[in-house]
Amino acid sequence: MTTPEAPAAAVLQSLPVAAIQMVSSTDPEANLEHAGRLIAQAAAGGASMVVLPEYFCLLGRKDTDKVALREPDGDGPLQSFLSAQAAEHGIWLVGGTVPLACARPSRVRNACLVYGPDGRRRARYDKIHLFGLSRGDERFDESATIEAGRTPVVFDAGPWRVGLSVCYDLRFPELYRRLLPVDLIVVPSAFTYTTGSAHWEILLRARAIENQCYVLAPAQGGLHENGRRTWGHSMLVDPWGEVLAVQAEGEGVVAGLLDRRRIDEARRSLPALRHRLL
Repeated sequence: MTTPEAPAAAVLQSLPVAAIQMVSSTDPEANLEHAGRLIAQAAAGGASMVVLPEYFCLLGRKDTDKVALREPDGDGPLQSFLSAQAAEHGIWLVGGTVPLACARPSRVRNACLVYGPDGRRRARYDKIHLFGLSRGDERFDESATIEAGRTPVVFDAGPWRVGLSVCYDLRFPELYRRLLPVDLIVVPSAFTYTTGSAHWEILLRARAIENQCYVLAPAQGGLHENGRRTWGHSMLVDPWGEVLAVQAEGEGVVAGLLDRRRIDEARRSLPALRHRLL
């Protein structure tokens, strides 16, 4: 016989989530329209938490384009959009990244903002590790336009502990140790095709395995208006390192269910976190 408490208990044991994959353009209004449509699709599919990719609002022709789009903390159309979307759909919304103003006018903070089902902001994480690459014809230097954050951030979505990270952070396992204990790590990203094809899945699965938690990684995925090509392959990975859902390229929603029993099973059968000495 099912008791009245059973449905609530089942909710505590599971969390439906979705990662949004985009191919963002140089037009912020068009990007918000695409993001809104995909968020609605994810919410209609039952997701209680939806995560957007890095730079969902803009992949400009120049690195300085995001500086021109910067907003003061707590005010601006990008932040209003995220708040309104969370409240409209009654979801937890992790807003990829938004360029927020900092002390230096030539820089921004690449900020991952989290909004609760009531539309109120619950967390802010500023990307700590800034991407740099010099390989063949590819050159990237985020430090030219972004000011690095300094503080790891974890937030509570009801009974679920969620750690925040962004893209290049994925290569620095010491950051994720600072987030423990968590049930879920999110990694909004815009990995290049070159680095993504070589390392993306390996790194995501490693972070899930070593921290014995779920990893949800929304990404940019395709050929962009500015000529840049991103790897995509947004995915959900479970605490044993199994890829539960993935989309290779193009816009879409990668959905799945977090199961607390799966976390408990991984940690009980292989108690690596309790075996840590350093």
